[in-house]
Amino acid sequence: MTFDQDLRITAMTLADLDTVVAAEATLHASPWTRGQFADSLAAGHDVLLAYDSSNALVGYGVVMMAVGEADLLNISVLPAFQRQGVGAAFLQHLMARARMRQVTRMLLEVRATNRAALALYTRQGFTEIGRRHGYYPAHEQREDAIVMAREL
Repeated sequence: MTFDQDLRITAMTLADLDTVVAAEATLHASPWTRGQFADSLAAGHDVLLAYDSSNALVGYGVVMMAVGEADLLNISVLPAFQRQGVGAAFLQHLMARARMRQVTRMLLEVRATNRAALALYTRQGFTEIGRRHGYYPAHEQREDAIVMAREL
């Protein structure tokens, strides 16, 4: 199945928070909290859900728009849908939404050890523009964030 045509993207609402927070807890060692998602909704960020053709939640994303730039704060794909092109299709959708708002560059941060995400972002044209040392909490020490950008 290819997801470029099959993804249905909708805006997240407060009613979706329990589902998203539960998914987030299974996906990330340092998951976003309910408050972080609620704050993003309240701030007017693009907070979106992605569903497949059977109406199963496949992922979610949060993009903060500013004049000329977008910051990809969170993009997550549920395990059953990983490595099937969902992340790429969803990221392309998020970039297209940003372009429609005259955004010319997208930024993101990713754990230095997240090889799958780094490969996805590189395939989508993102390049490393810096590092934030000790940015992410890790088991016994902190982990670097790789800062990446792409012109839109």
